Amino acid sequence: MYVKKTTIINKSGLHARPASDFVALAKQFKSKIKIKNLHSLEDGAQNGKSIISVLSLAMGQGTPVEISAVGEDEQPAVDALITLIDSGFNE
Repeated sequence: MYVKKTTIINKSGLHARPASDFVALAKQFKSKIKIKNLHSLEDGAQNGKSIISVLSLAMGQGTPVEISAVGEDEQPAVDALITLIDSGFNE
């Protein structure tokens, strides 16, 4: 398992378009990918390849997140998703 943390920086947070971009990128990898809202009191990480799961985390600007992956391409998957988040989804 490979895990990294970052913070949502774009003004509108992880709303529909950025969530769609996140899921589209996640689906390019074979690894099982999870995303977790670190401000949430609930313990569960959600499926990073499911738009509904990602949107259900309700992550706005400033939300700390954890991305994890398990599989043959886990490190490049997490690194690519962290880079996408850190870019502010080009907003």
